Amino acid sequence: MSENDTNANKDLLAALDNIKQVNVGDVVNGEVLAIDDDQQLVVGIEGAGVEGVIPRKEISAQREDNPTSNYKVGDKVKVVVVSRIGDDKEGGSYLLSIRRLEALKVWDEIKEKADKGETINVTVTRAVKGGLVVNADGVRGFIPASMITDHFVDDLNQFKGQELEVKIIEVVPEENRLILSHRAIAEAERKEARDRIMSTLKPGDIVEGKVARLTNFGAFVDLGGIDGLVHVSEISYEHVNKPSDVLKVGEEVKVKVLSVDPDRNRISLSIKQTQPGPWSDIEEKAPKGSVLDGKVKRLVDFGAFVEVFPGVEGLVHISQISHKHIDKPSDVLKSGEDVKVKVLDVQPEEHRLALSMKALEKDPRDDQKAPKKNVSDNSTNNAPEEENGFTLGDIVGNELNDDDNE
Repeated sequence: MSENDTNANKDLLAALDNIKQVNVGDVVNGEVLAIDDDQQLVVGIEGAGVEGVIPRKEISAQREDNPTSNYKVGDKVKVVVVSRIGDDKEGGSYLLSIRRLEALKVWDEIKEKADKGETINVTVTRAVKGGLVVNADGVRGFIPASMITDHFVDDLNQFKGQELEVKIIEVVPEENRLILSHRAIAEAERKEARDRIMSTLKPGDIVEGKVARLTNFGAFVDLGGIDGLVHVSEISYEHVNKPSDVLKVGEEVKVKVLSVDPDRNRISLSIKQTQPGPWSDIEEKAPKGSVLDGKVKRLVDFGAFVEVFPGVEGLVHISQISHKHIDKPSDVLKSGEDVKVKVLDVQPEEHRLALSMKALEKDPRDDQKAPKKNVSDNSTNNAPEEENGFTLGDIVGNELNDDDNE
């Protein structure tokens, strides 16, 4: 073998020794050789003499319509080797990823922040059974339902799209496991807001809030960090069976502060007291002499209370129920009965309304007072004294005088 051949073999062996071995998991440099019709990047791996492909979904963690638009032939890229594709063991090609390399960097940053006890910001991508799936700079994380906030939340979909500050509970890059918690952050935020609200809120204030929870006895309204209770009796001037009949979670409402108890962190609120009272224009709605439809609400020994407008009850005294004598109102009326009443008197300041039922009925005594005509002789003997112009004494006296004359 000639000296030239020997040198050539040495150069070949040296070149082969310099060829980089490509293994799954390696981070390598490459050059974009082509962009195919499937929006894939064809990359030549530097120092290895082999090519790899970066599929569209592996180009970026961000969802883009055309992720390849950010690259052109000749661009230098750093990628991670995901797997080998094809059967050519010598040359072959590899599945590469830019997205996963970026994720590896994020994992390192997250782990470093976890070690320091720092928090991170994430975006909620969707709600699933048991919690929230979030995006932490391209890394998928999970917030269990019990770690979302400091109170029960019925519908987790309300968090979709929100950015949350979270505490890192568990981070295992090898298993793509990232468990987070927003509860501690929420508790701290609510405590700060609660302290601020409790120190500034006072009875009589009118504020706005959002219905947070509904129970059988009332509605809890979020005032921006602390919940106040609107008892069912303070929701409306009309009778409310269940708060859910007139309110829904998430609804914006205006409330009046009734009381504040800092020691027990309790705030009593009213919705109805922010609205016009039912007696505010009662003289216009129920003027004296008007006839109204009503419903018997309560029966007492001295009469019946009749509701003529929501929150407005008037009294029909027992003497105003009927022209007939009544021992007890319950003898002729029952609770819940619909009746017609006439307004006798209105006293807005005292919230008093005097009503009558008998004023709308014909007095049977009127028939006894009406004159009764005798068709045969037009006699007035049977007419009442005050209507025929004669007294009983006059009639009897005249008859006696006739007898005496005979």
